[in-house]
Amino acid sequence: MDFLGHEKTSLVDYPDKICTIYFVGGCNFQCPYCHNGPLVRMEGIRITEDEVFRFLHKRKKYIDGICISGGEPTLYEGLYGFLQRVKKEGLLVKLDTNGTHPEVVERLLREQLLDYVAMDLKAPFHKYEAVAGAKVNIEDIQKSIELIRNAEIDYEFRTTVCRELLTKEDILEIIGLIKGSKRYSLQNFRDGETVLGGAGQFHPFDIDTLEEIERETKDYFEILKIRK
Repeated sequence: MDFLGHEKTSLVDYPDKICTIYFVGGCNFQCPYCHNGPLVRMEGIRITEDEVFRFLHKRKKYIDGICISGGEPTLYEGLYGFLQRVKKEGLLVKLDTNGTHPEVVERLLREQLLDYVAMDLKAPFHKYEAVAGAKVNIEDIQKSIELIRNAEIDYEFRTTVCRELLTKEDILEIIGLIKGSKRYSLQNFRDGETVLGGAGQFHPFDIDTLEEIERETKDYFEILKIRK
């Protein structure tokens, strides 16, 4: 299994853990506000699986685990074998996913290859395709939500918000879909040159609105994070 990006050390991506992050290329969504545009377009320097494990062997004393992000990792058949190798190294595994392949998530959970899952929720179901920029099987999204909520591992749901695509009412509707979950992260959009739809096309929510949402929904989750 190959990768197109690597962040050597992260103190924030895996809650309460130190991890290294590897990014796959390619995605079945085309979210225009995505900050990983080059990865979606399969741009980057190829990192082989052997290179990954050489790095892990050198650094595993200093990290708790590895995060597999993207792009969309569940598109890759090699993910199973790769994560089996990672677990043999004694490392924790965090998976970032858009939830479009519940059968992959289910198998990884069943085979105890995951320790943490972060699933992106893009929009209320009726707006999902417009925000994701692609055809979406909502039943797959629903299945993934239930699999993750019922898993005996740590997890979070998260939503990136920008004014052009979501309203406050949309965000509250998303929250209603997962009310009672362990952790939810609301991430404000940040512009930049790597945004898939181009820089300057989208704008973050105003802080007052996010704080209103936080006040109204903070009791719905064990942990609610607003990343402003």
